Amino acid sequence: MMRNYVVKCVYALVMLMLLYDDAASIHGEVKCLHKERHALLSFKHGILDDMGMLSTWKDHDDDCCKWQGVACSNQTGHVFHLNLRASDSQYLIGQPNISMLIDLQELEHLDLSGNKFPCVYISEHIGLFSKLRYLNLSAADFVGRIPYQLGNSSQLQYLDLSSNHYLYGAIPPQLGKLTHLRYLDLTYNSLDGQIPSQLKHLGQLQYLGLQAYGGLSGAIPFESGDFPLLHTLKLGGDFVLKTKDAEWVSNLSFLKTLDLTSLSLGNSHQWLQMIRKQIPNLSELRLSDCSLSDNDVQFLFDIHSSNSSTSSLTILDFSSNMLTSSTFQLLSNFSSNLRELYLSENNIVLSHPHYPKFPSLVILDLSYDNLTSSVFQGNFNFGSNLKELYLINCSLMDTSFPMSSTSMVNSSSSLLVLDLYSNLLTSSNIFHWIFNFTGNLHSLDLVDNLLEGRVPNNFDKAMNSLEDLDISGNKLQGDIPDFFGNICTLQALDLSNNNLSGDLSRFIQNSSWCNRHVFQDLYLSYNRITGMIPTSIGLLSELESLDLSGNSLRGEITETHLTSFSKLNYLDLSHNSLSLKFVPGWIPPFQLFDLELASCKLGPNFPNWLHNQNHLYGLDISDAGIHGSVPEWFWYKLPLQFYLNLSNNNFVGAIPNLPLRLPRAALMDF
Repeated sequence: MMRNYVVKCVYALVMLMLLYDDAASIHGEVKCLHKERHALLSFKHGILDDMGMLSTWKDHDDDCCKWQGVACSNQTGHVFHLNLRASDSQYLIGQPNISMLIDLQELEHLDLSGNKFPCVYISEHIGLFSKLRYLNLSAADFVGRIPYQLGNSSQLQYLDLSSNHYLYGAIPPQLGKLTHLRYLDLTYNSLDGQIPSQLKHLGQLQYLGLQAYGGLSGAIPFESGDFPLLHTLKLGGDFVLKTKDAEWVSNLSFLKTLDLTSLSLGNSHQWLQMIRKQIPNLSELRLSDCSLSDNDVQFLFDIHSSNSSTSSLTILDFSSNMLTSSTFQLLSNFSSNLRELYLSENNIVLSHPHYPKFPSLVILDLSYDNLTSSVFQGNFNFGSNLKELYLINCSLMDTSFPMSSTSMVNSSSSLLVLDLYSNLLTSSNIFHWIFNFTGNLHSLDLVDNLLEGRVPNNFDKAMNSLEDLDISGNKLQGDIPDFFGNICTLQALDLSNNNLSGDLSRFIQNSSWCNRHVFQDLYLSYNRITGMIPTSIGLLSELESLDLSGNSLRGEITETHLTSFSKLNYLDLSHNSLSLKFVPGWIPPFQLFDLELASCKLGPNFPNWLHNQNHLYGLDISDAGIHGSVPEWFWYKLPLQFYLNLSNNNFVGAIPNLPLRLPRAALMDF
């Protein structure tokens, strides 16, 4: 007996040693496996990481379990969690190959959402991750078809492929095998065809998003009793609506969010009746572009109905319908908890005495409606909680914002975003109105108005919380106001397409640039700016986008001008009188997505510093005085490019057969 006990102990010890054979351990701490560390480093090689998101991923660091975004099992050292989700301050760029991660066989969680991976296909090897439970590839510029092999990831509970605009084709029926799915989002892609009936097998779903730019069509294959746990339904397309479809949605007893964007519901009494039944339970209802009339909305919110309580409704979207001011007035009767209201692109005409009150409203969008010149002269109560106001293309004029009005003095201190894009504003009075009636704006959009004259001198003092300012597409005159550089919170400034003049050096050098540590985007294109680009522009070292095209700038650009721009991804110096002269062998500190240098002098030789640019999808070096042949290495960068213009140079030689693999043909002009 004792001998058998010893044998069992030795056997257990041997098995334990085998289990940890590939995991290095120091002081009892399990480190990552060598082959999994190698897999992560191989995956990194296809990525540009200018923002330091993978700064902890180092070749000489043996323990990948301590790398940012990586989590390992404390017992085995296997990587089971990889979270590389982008943020506002950090995102990845390039061509990652998911196949490189195939050695992470214990991987349960993979999140690559929000990054910039143009022209990257979702690998068919994604189906080999047998233990994957969470997969989020949303808003990352993936292209092509959804691989049917994804249906082999049988443990998936969460799948988000939304907002990849060039993801096209049919929804694979094999997704119906993912019976553990609780979350499926395929919205805002270019998918087309019918919804596969196999999806009805996903009985654990709580979130279902099936809306696509490509146009889903045909019959809705679901029936009453399908998806009994669903709390969010986003459904849109050119579907053949039937009574049974309305019955299916009507019986979703846990539904909290209902989005039926682009479904034609105006003539469907059954669907309207179903929605009215669901309204008391909903917190969010989106019926944009559904061909709704005032009568339809009145039916939905019939105050005589016992089911008309809307106390839980906080988000309501009726944009792009056929509604009038009577609906706007009607909705104010159900507004006690309404926080977001979207009524853009209707037939709403607001003038005195239509002043509905929305005491809890945080976001209001009345864009593309007709707001008369008297709308702000009465007691138009936006509400003391309003943070975002969108009045795009509302035919607003200077008289719409009288300085004598007192209606918003106490109600707009909370306003953070004001969008007045494409109205009929002409004078600087709008600036004074904004100064007086908004005290804490973060974003101001006055694009494509008719503004003339100068920006008031006290702008920087009145708008000292501004983060994003866009006044492009107007007729502003005078020197570029250097006081913009004194707004310490400013992150983006767009003054393009105006009549601004003056010397660029003076603008750069006369500003304090107290915002230089947060300033990311500067657009001054198509004005009348003169002079040379000073080397002191390098002070703006956080710039990601710089556009000085279409001015009268002259002189030379050297590596000294650009050496501080490690985060730059968009550069446009086109249509000036500039020469780019870099020392031989210069390697730019940045990786660009888009480079526009039309009419800049780059020649006589082909600019070899482009060899370092691995992520371009737009390049214009036309009329650049370049002679000779195009280097062979250049052509093999084309698979990443959507747009290429090499015209009006003196190139010789033939264009080789290009290994293009774009979702759509690149535009090439020679």
